[in-house]
Amino acid sequence: MKKLLPASLSFVLPLLASTPVWAQQTAPATWTEHWFEHNQTVSRVYQDNDVAVYFDSAVDRSITWPNSFVGSVWRYTRRTYGHFGTDSQLYAIFHTAKYSGGHPSTYFDASHDYRNVIDVGSSSTTAWTSGTGNDLDIVTHEVAHVVEGASKGVHNSPAFGLWGDSKWAEIFIYDVYLGLGRTSDANRWYNLMVNGTDSFPRANTHWFRDWFYPIYNNYGGATVLNRYFVLLAQYLPKNGSNYARNLNWGEFIHFWSGAAGVNLKTLATSAFGWPAEWETQFAQAQRDFPFTYANPGPSAVSVFQDQNHGGYGAALPVGRYTLSALNAWGVRNDDITSLKVASGYQVTLYADDNFGGASLIKTADDASLVDDGWNDAVSSLVVSSTGTSNPGTLIQAEAYSGMSGVSTEATTDSGGGSNVGYIETADWMAYNGIQFPSSGAYKVEYRVASPSGGSLSLDLNAGATVLGTVSIPATGGWQTWTTVSHTVNVTAGTYNVGIYAQAGGWNFNWFRITKL
Repeated sequence: MKKLLPASLSFVLPLLASTPVWAQQTAPATWTEHWFEHNQTVSRVYQDNDVAVYFDSAVDRSITWPNSFVGSVWRYTRRTYGHFGTDSQLYAIFHTAKYSGGHPSTYFDASHDYRNVIDVGSSSTTAWTSGTGNDLDIVTHEVAHVVEGASKGVHNSPAFGLWGDSKWAEIFIYDVYLGLGRTSDANRWYNLMVNGTDSFPRANTHWFRDWFYPIYNNYGGATVLNRYFVLLAQYLPKNGSNYARNLNWGEFIHFWSGAAGVNLKTLATSAFGWPAEWETQFAQAQRDFPFTYANPGPSAVSVFQDQNHGGYGAALPVGRYTLSALNAWGVRNDDITSLKVASGYQVTLYADDNFGGASLIKTADDASLVDDGWNDAVSSLVVSSTGTSNPGTLIQAEAYSGMSGVSTEATTDSGGGSNVGYIETADWMAYNGIQFPSSGAYKVEYRVASPSGGSLSLDLNAGATVLGTVSIPATGGWQTWTTVSHTVNVTAGTYNVGIYAQAGGWNFNWFRITKL
């Protein structure tokens, strides 16, 4: 049930209404530009829930293709990358015989009255009449900049200094055309891009052919593009709602490796070269941002802002999503109204952050959570395989909800990323909201390394129930890994699971819970 706010000509991230509002947000009938050299008063020629199209006085009013095309691009963008502020509309401004080229602005920017804007112009007096080729490309290009500059509720593009004005836009345009079923445009664009070269970071660099297209084609299409921005939102430092700094090359390759689920150093070396400085930066990035290069698996549950799977969306793989994690995937608090669940999966919705409060399990698509009393009521959720004991079975050690005494460090175990280390006797880690869907026996495995051995115990709800203990053998080193396990009996329910160091001196990479 949703949800368009009353008209507002100028706003700074207003809070969402607590109850649904059905009235369409009304964009102003005219808007006077006041940025760069632009000073035109433009008129609104079309509006729907997703786009407001403006022409200056010189644009031929018989041109209507932007109404459907720009709206389709923006709807696809919001379904793929999540929210872009509280105003659902993209403001698209067109000029004829002036302002050749284009620029974007976002809801973070006062310069364009805190709106998501694409502003395009042409030197031609017959501009925009074809609605094909470059007309489409320039519009989609500017939307690409809105994505890189304002996705996941964070402002700025930390990679802009590396990929410049067009390299991200090139793969974004290709994906949008495919996503909209515009196969001929996708093929046209591919053929334009595949042999293009640039002089950075070295001469004769094929950004599209040798970097972005292989990542896109081999590691998940739109999913891998989106996951790059998810990882930025989760890990890169921020000052308020702005990224605190830009990426260096080693960090850039590390974040894209995380998005792809595989170490991309070899691909980067082929595409860009590999200066010694990058090796140092890459190794430091792995320490500073300890996510693994592991494919998260397919999207299992998609959540949507509006009824009937409308509004912005997020396609989530198996996992545990606190409110901060949902924010990183582009989902705002209390803003889910419908969902889709792939066969073999389920989603558990929670009213509070950190898997607390009331809960609701869904195992199939639901076009409206209103009749469940769950419209705009989700603050965390768990996506899991139907009948499995936890979200994705395997839980990374560093994904604790709370801890005492431990730290994380880079690991050389399979999959890379980080492990929990510096574990001493009486240290502990807690993992909230772990679901045991049925009563009975479960196998719990632990990935551990230790020079001299140790032991751990497994408990529920802060030690209220101790399920068992496991001895950790001497494996030969802090990064020499083995898997130990035990069988425990658990009554069906959702618990905060604790792992307690009965005897310290070991490292911990992950644990896995399997129903027997």
